[in-house]
Amino acid sequence: MSTAKQVGALEGIRVLDFTQMMLGPLCTQNLADLGADVIKVERPGKGEWIRSMPILGELVGGDGAAFHAFNRNKRSITVNLKAEEGRAALLEMAKNCDVVVENYRSGVMDRLGLGYEDFKKVNPKIIYASGNGWGTYSYLAKDNWPGQDLLIQAMSGIMFNTGKKSDAPTACGTAVADFAASQALAIGILGAIIARNTHGVGQKLETNLYSATLAMMGQENFAVLNQDIALERSEAGIASAWNDAPYGSYPTKDGWVCIAMCPLDKLGDILGSEELGKLDSWEERNEAKRLIEFLTVAKTTEEWMKQFREQDVWAAPIRNAHEAMQELVDLDSGRLVTMQHPVAGEVKAVGNPITLYGTPVQTKSAAPTVGQHTEEVITEMLGEDTYRKLSEAGAL
Repeated sequence: MSTAKQVGALEGIRVLDFTQMMLGPLCTQNLADLGADVIKVERPGKGEWIRSMPILGELVGGDGAAFHAFNRNKRSITVNLKAEEGRAALLEMAKNCDVVVENYRSGVMDRLGLGYEDFKKVNPKIIYASGNGWGTYSYLAKDNWPGQDLLIQAMSGIMFNTGKKSDAPTACGTAVADFAASQALAIGILGAIIARNTHGVGQKLETNLYSATLAMMGQENFAVLNQDIALERSEAGIASAWNDAPYGSYPTKDGWVCIAMCPLDKLGDILGSEELGKLDSWEERNEAKRLIEFLTVAKTTEEWMKQFREQDVWAAPIRNAHEAMQELVDLDSGRLVTMQHPVAGEVKAVGNPITLYGTPVQTKSAAPTVGQHTEEVITEMLGEDTYRKLSEAGAL
């Protein structure tokens, strides 16, 4: 067996991370998982404000679950961005950094003197990545609308496409806009790193929640733009505004099952209904949905799944998050990672979904405590004297 040290794909890349909430932190966590040295810059004392945001009224080791979920493998330093000495130190550090990432509202970093042009002056090859809610030049950005996931879902059309026609517009069960934008921003950064290494140029890049969400809805929006149609939710609750029956969820004797695709005549044979097989899957999708709902309550989820698997029906049991996580625990899945946190002790998390066989993704550390690495990083990059002076000036 080889004893060679494993390296990450981005080992040697250093990132100054000014991000908060989910869009930016998930983006930079991806870079950290791939081996980049991600230095998270936080407020002295309190740190990123999402640290104090509980889920179901509880914190984990003093921080919110969301902070833990999106900040592993990073080093945390505290710097007062309103202190001239603090800003100067960060610009000095940037001389030995490759990437700066921020997701404040448009214009905030420029006003602080930490915009792209400020970093470019000290490091012309810097890659400066920005993420925000509505872009830089849209009327929504100019009107200073808050860039929050639920608002993006509302404005993009996702909420209006979800649920039954008689229901209120329904939000997705997780922050899909933030996720889409975080992945887009990470892809942009990777492309910019390759461009810099190939062509020798740094650059600014950006994405926003609204644009990323519209792109995620690419198939629906292409149809709207090119087929002169209006998407409408079905009355019976077909799970997508543009899909036909049986696409959706169905009650069983002891739970729920979802069926994605199956010809109605075949499904009718399985469920024991000649009537179902005679219905048109699009024109009569509401009738079909209601009839299937009436039929599936006759058996348990396990009984139906046995038949569906035998007949190659695209179906699955509908589970809650606890059941899905318990399966990872029971199977000792490689997708579940265990880390040691300085306060919370052992914590578990869903690992990075990417598998690289030559430069494997590594989980080295849990999310840091506020400023855990301030002395380490400042001393490493700027020297002991600078750390002492910044401390005395109240800039850290």
